[in-house]
Amino acid sequence: MTRYTRDTRPAIAALLAAIIAAPWTGRPAHAAPAPTLWGYGVKSCGDFVAAAPGADTPAAVGSEDYLRYREWLAGLVTGINLATASDVLRGAELEAALGRIRTHCKAHPSDDFFNASMTLIRTLGRDKSPAGKGSKSAAD
Repeated sequence: MTRYTRDTRPAIAALLAAIIAAPWTGRPAHAAPAPTLWGYGVKSCGDFVAAAPGADTPAAVGSEDYLRYREWLAGLVTGINLATASDVLRGAELEAALGRIRTHCKAHPSDDFFNASMTLIRTLGRDKSPAGKGSKSAAD
């Protein structure tokens, strides 16, 4: 496992803080072209909702696409956690986070999965109350 030194954490944290704080709603016409994005984060919320298992279906039996969304989110959360030395899901389990993202995506099917994920992370970040020990639900 790669260990990040104290020397690299501030640079990674600054980069991710800039990404999190950046407005994703639009860009000026004179701005440079957007970078190429990869992975399931660029897929639409509608695609995610279609791949997600039903409310009564265990996530473990979700479609192959759903499991890819789950792994993509795990990578995003892990990267931000490493960069910020904090738990951006504030003690919530990944499945609970996916449930909240699914709720957002049902209401905003044209959003992409990245922005839906960042909406949840920003919402949880605004909640400065400490997550209780054993708190495992992002739905609270």
